[in-house]
This record gives sequence, C-alpha cells and structure tokens, in this order.
Amino acid sequence: MQPQAATIELNRLRWQCRRGMRELDILLLQFLDDGYADLDVSAAQAFNRLLDSPDALLLEWLLGRQLPSDKEVADVVQRIRRRPAA
Repeated sequence: MQPQAATIELNRLRWQCRRGMRELDILLLQFLDDGYADLDVSAAQAFNRLLDSPDALLLEWLLGRQLPSDKEVADVVQRIRRRPAA
C-alpha cells in the first residue's frame, strides 16, 4: 500500500474506532495505535469486520462476556483484550 493510501486507510479506521462509548473508544483506538500494524492482511480484514459490529456486541466481546462466532474476529478480540491498559 502506498504511503498516502495507508494514511487514508488509518484515518478511516481511526474514525470507525470512535464509537462514542468511552470504553470502546479507548480499547479500539489504543489497539489501532499500538497493535494494528502487527496484523497480517487476514487479521486486518477481521479487524474491519469487527468494526462493522454494533457497539453493544463489541462491548460484550471486548469485556470477555461473549465470543464472536467468526474465528478470525475472535482472534483479533483476544489480541485487543491482551494489550496492556494505558
């Protein structure tokens, strides 16, 4: 991906990570800043699918109350949950 395209993509993801629920904003934006670059293409696509989910479901997943049925999304959720809190 060219630098300008990568910047545009990160800005799009940053906007999608802003959910209006403080807990989700913190978890998703911190992961975007500190962990997203480590994802392979498949996991990055799963992160995009994760961001398409409703906030209430995201919160359940990220708090460990439920697991996504999509294994790749579940793996990304686990990566987010394992990251140290800021």
